[in-house]
Amino acid sequence: MSYTILLIEDNPHIMEINAEALMMEDYTVLQAVNGKECLSALQGNDVDMIVLDIMLPDSDGLTLCKQIKAQYDIPILFLSALGKNEQIVEGLRSGGDDYLPKPYDIKVLLARVEARLRAAQRKKRFVTYDNLRLDTVLLIAYSGETDLLLNQKEYLLLLTFLRNPNHPIEKEELYDAVWGALPGDDLSALHTAVSRLNKKLDGAKAGKRVTYQRGEGYTLEDA
Repeated sequence: MSYTILLIEDNPHIMEINAEALMMEDYTVLQAVNGKECLSALQGNDVDMIVLDIMLPDSDGLTLCKQIKAQYDIPILFLSALGKNEQIVEGLRSGGDDYLPKPYDIKVLLARVEARLRAAQRKKRFVTYDNLRLDTVLLIAYSGETDLLLNQKEYLLLLTFLRNPNHPIEKEELYDAVWGALPGDDLSALHTAVSRLNKKLDGAKAGKRVTYQRGEGYTLEDA
């Protein structure tokens, strides 16, 4: 899998070294020299990780980090000549996921990037809600450690509910998410899938059930 890394660094020498090292590891590298360019790059690209210098010409990295985290779920690694313990703590508390003081070994930077991307990928793999956990790679649903043994439609149905917990979902949205089509007048497929899903949730003592309220839709809620 190819990852895209956004480097925000106003020192051209450091930018060149870091970009070249990351590209040697087959990462796609985007570059920005200030906060304005960073935000512009995020709007137009699918970025997997940000390597952010704290001292920038138009803004400080801590404030920029808070701005990014308010809009995007992207891991951020700070690079900074400010390497005192209290400065590192301030960086992490501002929303940074890691902090590497300058000067640093380029191999350490690459290892930190790899570790953060690996952690972010694991986080994206699983969708959780209370005792329920869905593996989006293996397409397996668990209640605690119990495999619910869902078929494909039941799995997609539960995944839709877990992404919208305690939020009523109309039948049209469920049909689109699970069957990729509008229901028409025949709701039997949805009724059957909901019934089978509830039976498996009950059997695993998951503590959740799908309920229906006329005029509102289907909701996954506490049993």
